[in-house]
Formats: sequence, C-alpha cells, structure tokens
Amino acid sequence: MSKVEDFLTKEEEQQIVAAICMAEKNTSGEIRVHLEKTTSLDPYDRALEVFHELKMDETELQNGVLIYVAVKDRNFVICGDKGINDLVTYEFWNSTRDVIVSHFKNGNFKQGLIDGITKAGEQLKKYFPYLEGDTNELSNEISKG
Repeated sequence: MSKVEDFLTKEEEQQIVAAICMAEKNTSGEIRVHLEKTTSLDPYDRALEVFHELKMDETELQNGVLIYVAVKDRNFVICGDKGINDLVTYEFWNSTRDVIVSHFKNGNFKQGLIDGITKAGEQLKKYFPYLEGDTNELSNEISKG
C-alpha cells in the first residue's frame, strides 16, 4: 500500500475522527492524525515539522498529540507538545505506540489508529482532564500531506 488515498476508506476516516472526538471529551488535550505517502526526512523530524505546520504547538496548555503516518515508508511517530512531555514518562508514549503496532502488524490500520487515539486520550485525561468551558482548539479531521 503506497497511496495515502488507499490507506483508509472514507468510512474508516470518519470512524477515526469519531474516536478523536470521543477521546477529547475526557481531556483538554488535542489529538491529530496526519497521513502522507513518504518522507525524505527522519520520520520523527518530519512529524515535528507537521506538528508545527498544524499549529499543534499553539494550544493553551501545550497538550497536543500527533500521530504521524508515512504510508509507503511503513513508519509512524507519536509526538507530543512540551506540556505533556514535562509531565509524562516514556511509558506514556510506549504504551500508545505498542497498541498501534499490534494492529499495524496485521494490516489493521484503522483499528490501530482508533485504539492508539483511545489510549492516548485515556492517558491525557490523567494529566489534562476535561474542564468546564474547554474548547476544541484544533480540528479533529485527518490531515494529509
């Protein structure tokens, strides 16, 4: 699978967006998914670029999480903003990564993303619970490059 358009169906994309919306009901954290075909950069470096391009570093509590996927390269990266990284251990990221990997290995990309989003949301809730008046600072739509 090498085309971003073939990675997920429209229905699967809608299910992923719904998972983001559900996860964000319990946290003030912001979760995004970005898909692109490939990158010539180190995947982590590219994920950081996308993080900034999507203005995820501009949330009030610095609590954005990006799941970046380079489809053709078969790489993904989970990265978060300073507010999260100042509070969490590596286990926060590793447990989310492991959930995604377990599904991706079997070609179940939709479920990997949904379960990763759910796991990240559960963990974000501990550090950044939803508070009355919280606003959704970033789009929940899947971005593509």
